[in-house]
Amino acid sequence: MKHRHFENTRPDSALEVTAGVDGQPVVNPSYVRRRRPQLTTEQFVDGILRGDISVLSQAITLVESSNPVHERQAQEIIGRCLPHAGRSVRVGITGVPGAGKSTFIEAIGGMVADKGHRLAVLAIDPSSERSGGSILGDKTRMESISTDRRIFIRPSPSAGSLGGVARKTRETIVLCEAAGYDVIFVETVGVGQSETVVHSMVDMFLLLQIAGAGDELQGIKRGIMEMADAVVITKAEGDNVLRADLAKRQFENALMLFPTPASGWRPRVYTCSARARTGLEDVWGGVEEFLGFVEGNGFFRDNRHFQNSYWMRETIEDALRSGFYNDPRVEKLLPEYRRRVLQDRITPFVAAHELLDIYLK
Repeated sequence: MKHRHFENTRPDSALEVTAGVDGQPVVNPSYVRRRRPQLTTEQFVDGILRGDISVLSQAITLVESSNPVHERQAQEIIGRCLPHAGRSVRVGITGVPGAGKSTFIEAIGGMVADKGHRLAVLAIDPSSERSGGSILGDKTRMESISTDRRIFIRPSPSAGSLGGVARKTRETIVLCEAAGYDVIFVETVGVGQSETVVHSMVDMFLLLQIAGAGDELQGIKRGIMEMADAVVITKAEGDNVLRADLAKRQFENALMLFPTPASGWRPRVYTCSARARTGLEDVWGGVEEFLGFVEGNGFFRDNRHFQNSYWMRETIEDALRSGFYNDPRVEKLLPEYRRRVLQDRITPFVAAHELLDIYLK
């Protein structure tokens, strides 16, 4: 029997919502869903070090979980894997909307794998601010490499963290390195504040830009340009080749105006076409040239040390913030203090300090 719902249908509308048919038969009555047994920390570590993709994926799911039990086990796993990590090249990739980040990664990723590398792609998907949902569609967009055993693609929801960078990406990098992946790509959702966070977890930062879309430099913030170790003009194909070459000269001139980065490396500009598979060798050659340069002058090691210190501070701040808002006394008093602030009965600064005093006592 069909049930029709007219509450969302106007009287003058030809549309009506049909709920469907009740009592549909089960396709496979003998099917019993079996929960996958939870692995021990020892089993997780052994599987990761063997390069078992299934175990690695389960471990990353633990890392991304907010369940306290999962968090504790995840930290144990990361601690056990840490001595086997740190031997990869970490490359951050960002770009303006429409620059073709996924297409670029698909093309250059296959080339990098053909050179004998094992590649992990950590693709950050934007989470909905309303529902918290995420499409997680990078495996669909990177179809040609999604089944390549040499390449591991892990789409992760940004979960509302700054600018779309997944909260646990830093720990995920450690697990991927322990699993034997010697090249790590971290793809961001687009140009924004997230680039600062990505920059703090990678060795090299690529900025993708498209030519022929108007003022090539107008939509790029100076701060992001200053972070870029290389700029790649994508879609340099067909009638767009001349525009790409013009954009390359514009970016080269703009980069000359910036002070020399702490690495001592002057950023280079490249053109390429992911579809035509042109210019990709030059881009990867630039990555290798940059890494050789910073390893030679000691910046590579110093930058890794600085990043470790940075993430220790970030973790402390996250733990303090979480502890403060989850404190029962603070949870009880926060609504009242918020009302007093909105009614101008107390300043936000005084309210914050009084709540902090209560928490710290």
